[in-house]
Amino acid sequence: MSLTFHWFLPTNGDSRHVVGGGHGTPATASGRDRPPTVAYLSQIARAAEDLGFVGALTPTGAWCEDAWLTTAMVSQNTERLKFLVAFRPGFVSPTLAAQMASTFQRQTGGRLLLNVVTGGESHEQRAYGDFLDKDDRYRRTGEFLEIVRQLWDGKTVDVAGEHLRVEDAKLARLPDPVPEVYFGGSSPIAGEIAAKYVDVYLTWGEPPAQVAEKIAWIRGLAAKEGRTLRFGIRLHVITRDTSAEAWAEANRLLEGFDSETVKSVQAGLARSESEGQQRMLALHGGSRDGLEIHPNLWAGIGLVRGGAGTALVGSHDEVAERIKEYAALGIEEFVLSGYPHLEEAYWFGEGVLPRLAAEGVWQHPAGEQRASAAQVPFAG
Repeated sequence: MSLTFHWFLPTNGDSRHVVGGGHGTPATASGRDRPPTVAYLSQIARAAEDLGFVGALTPTGAWCEDAWLTTAMVSQNTERLKFLVAFRPGFVSPTLAAQMASTFQRQTGGRLLLNVVTGGESHEQRAYGDFLDKDDRYRRTGEFLEIVRQLWDGKTVDVAGEHLRVEDAKLARLPDPVPEVYFGGSSPIAGEIAAKYVDVYLTWGEPPAQVAEKIAWIRGLAAKEGRTLRFGIRLHVITRDTSAEAWAEANRLLEGFDSETVKSVQAGLARSESEGQQRMLALHGGSRDGLEIHPNLWAGIGLVRGGAGTALVGSHDEVAERIKEYAALGIEEFVLSGYPHLEEAYWFGEGVLPRLAAEGVWQHPAGEQRASAAQVPFAG
């Protein structure tokens, strides 16, 4: 088995400091340090492609640029990299979304992956004209995916659901290949939707024991549906030649967190309806103390950023060991990021990936020649 690694396109801006935002909170001022221009995002994408990442996640929400439009433009400056486009089913009709995905596949040579985000913040959803409550949003997501999957199968679809209705819906051209669907959620209804419709279940970077519980939960639900899912995890990374260097960088980032910003962000995130977000908040409790919640797993990012709030911090060898620890639980895909995203992609790609290649758990997606070139770990 070869593990799969994805990077992240910071469409909310990038910096040598943490760029906060997400889950109803605005991007912090540091997001203006490196604006998310197509040129800069393309530079990150090309680096990720060369280093051996399979895809790149783009976020969704009022705090960042639109993922569909941005990735469509960046895709023209890359050759192999796939784009894990986050989008919210409530904002676009299922037939149009199925058509958009089909177009994206043809225009990029099949490089679309879809990250379906139901939306955990009612006040942000209402800003876009969506007034359903959280459970109804998940039920609508299920209807949405049912329609989209039938359309991708080439069927003519007539559905009169609780939230969505289409008549005589059909795609003139089918996507090839059909995009894989990624999805995350920690509530009971989220688990039901994942078990029925998705290809890859994503969790944020919780300690291994909690991740193991999630995997067992989703596997059980999927088995009842006669399905088998893959599992992925979303983490930040701070990896250096030595552990001391990595923790020094984590502490530098922590020192850049203004107390008022932390207070404001935490107050905003405390109102989140997302169970996953509440689990993230519980890892640090809003405190700067005790942030290493498992060996090499640091919860400091979550003090100023919504969503994924933990980072793997350590030497290249230590980070590789933590990755293997999660892989042993059943995690096959790792969606990673770091500040700044351009430089941190190189630290991970030249420091950690060669070590994983040498142990036979990863190979460069461009082929054996690249994988062979990665056998010698970077030590510079």
